[in-house]
Amino acid sequence: MDTEKDKSFRGNYDLFRELDPDVLQKKFLNALLEIQNVRRGSIWIKRGRTYVCVEAAGIDSENIVGVTLDAGSPSIVGWVIENGRMTIAKAGSDRRHNREVEANFAIKSNQILCFPLLIDGQVFGAVQIIDTTPDSIQLNLDSSYLAHVQSLVEICSIALGNALSYSRERKKNRRLSSALSRMEKENIIIGQSKAFHKSMDLIKSYADTDFNVLITGESGTGKELVAERLHTGSARADYPFLVQNCSAIPETLLESELFGYKKGAFTGATRDRAGLFEAADGGTVFLDEIGDMPMNTQAGLLRVLQKNEIKPLGASQIRHINVRIVAATNKDLAGMIRENRFRQDLYYRLSVLPVHLPPLRERKEDIPLLVRHFLTTEGRKTKIFEKKISPDTIHHLVAYTWPGNIRELENLIRYLMVTAPKDVIRPEDLPEHIRKSGQDGTTEDTDTMDSAPQASGAQCLHDISAMTWPDLEKAYVKALMEKFNWNITWAAKASGINRSTFASRMRKLKIHRGTGASS
Repeated sequence: MDTEKDKSFRGNYDLFRELDPDVLQKKFLNALLEIQNVRRGSIWIKRGRTYVCVEAAGIDSENIVGVTLDAGSPSIVGWVIENGRMTIAKAGSDRRHNREVEANFAIKSNQILCFPLLIDGQVFGAVQIIDTTPDSIQLNLDSSYLAHVQSLVEICSIALGNALSYSRERKKNRRLSSALSRMEKENIIIGQSKAFHKSMDLIKSYADTDFNVLITGESGTGKELVAERLHTGSARADYPFLVQNCSAIPETLLESELFGYKKGAFTGATRDRAGLFEAADGGTVFLDEIGDMPMNTQAGLLRVLQKNEIKPLGASQIRHINVRIVAATNKDLAGMIRENRFRQDLYYRLSVLPVHLPPLRERKEDIPLLVRHFLTTEGRKTKIFEKKISPDTIHHLVAYTWPGNIRELENLIRYLMVTAPKDVIRPEDLPEHIRKSGQDGTTEDTDTMDSAPQASGAQCLHDISAMTWPDLEKAYVKALMEKFNWNITWAAKASGINRSTFASRMRKLKIHRGTGASS
């Protein structure tokens, strides 16, 4: 006649069809606890030279999941994994028992029954069934009964091993799919200016290391693109690249997003959730706008940088992670440190490898390249026939100061792709504030100019004694403009005065392309 335990054995075989290892682990462990009429247990997986608890049940179970034991330290699960045999241990007196794991537990383990988990004859983990009854033994240790339990464990070992393998393959496929997707969508970093090449050379050398990187620069200069380039060029390229904007969410949510939380840690925490650092294990975390990170969260981040460990909200145990952190800001962190708004120790941990991205106004020669790139890529994305751009329009774009940097330029091209009525984008298609910037460089003054050939600004400077002060000023400005190919921004910078004042003097002196040194 079947006993209730026999029925329980047969009733639990349906869980072996489960492919989600998280669900299977929980069902498997709960089935074993029900069969043995105890309330504590755990499943451990071997990873390299460590054993990691991946599932636990019973009081204090939330403090066991994620715990890692070194292969060299004493533990019952370690003994079972290394010897490939079942064992029964008295927790209080067995020298193999690792008491540190239960040091803060209100209820201690009494009797431990531990089975190896095998697939194809290879041990990949262990499962513990734990009796916490202090004065008696609830575990059924009868040899014939243990044989039934052993059979259940062996069958479920195969199911769990297959589920873990299936999960690893799915993750590998997702990473491959993500990598292919990134390749298809990859935003090319374009430039030919010296400032651009200096930054790119640094980034290339930084990618070969595993140190943290701090990217500084104005908004819209491409900090996230650079962070992703650092990731894809590193040994972590096959692992996740995850992004968090530190200014986008409130302080309490930012902490839970980064570090994760345990069920019940706060109102609405209905289940355990891994944070960004844990989800990116092995890969790179990009923290944008790091200057907006609250001071309390900065302390948690410092622990990640110092010890590679996190503590989810509501948890009492730390978890070890392996991530590279790339941070970015458009703020003056040194000034924030002086004002006690940013931790100095965190700054030095983040800026092991610093890189500054120059604003677009300092890399004017890159603007035509970027314009043509955006015209091509946006035309392909929107399936709009690729438009051309006239030289006069390029002149206006180069003259503009681009406070929004590359992001502003990209959005302008998107706008022009839709609004420009013809196949060629002309100056009249540009927004008014950009058209005006081009007029500063070439005055539309139609006053009569001397018909006699005029000397160049450089030539006029050779005979200073023969020149009046206005003549000298005009020759100087003209010489600067010729030197910098009529780029007002560069000429103004070289003269030591601001751009608007320089442009105003040009208009007063009636200097534009074609004028001589004097009139």
